[in-house]
Amino acid sequence: MKLKILVGTMTSTADYVAQAIQMDCTDLVDDIEIALMDNLDASVFSQAEAQDAVYLICTSTYGSGDVPDNARALYASLESQPQFLGHVRYGVMALGDRTYLQTFCFGGKKFDERLQDLGAQRIGDVWCHDASTGTMPETEGAEWCRQWLTQALEATAQRADAA
Repeated sequence: MKLKILVGTMTSTADYVAQAIQMDCTDLVDDIEIALMDNLDASVFSQAEAQDAVYLICTSTYGSGDVPDNARALYASLESQPQFLGHVRYGVMALGDRTYLQTFCFGGKKFDERLQDLGAQRIGDVWCHDASTGTMPETEGAEWCRQWLTQALEATAQRADAA
């Protein structure tokens, strides 16, 4: 199985989280690919791209609950080029700051909602990191991802057995 981490970030924090996951989780999956969302569109979720892969959306929240600038084109293309994504399995890591309670982690939550609307299958719950706690998102994110990858591997095995 391949893990494709799609990173939406303004200050590189989400990219650091993705890199920590890549270093920490190589014993769980054979191939971990990190892609900044810059210049990506809905084709990243094509049937060919998604074959034997699970996606992890790792994104911060910017402004008034928006996706980061580098993620806007991908997010918009999911609406402007709608396609059924039932073949896509994914998870979400949302980075935010609870002092902005009304928009806490909305970057990740917006991606989750859009992907579900298109039929993609989320594995596990959305993980939200609160920057106001002072904890390191890289450490906590890698720990969460290990548990999430275990769920993803089990879901993949069940899906293969059913086929």
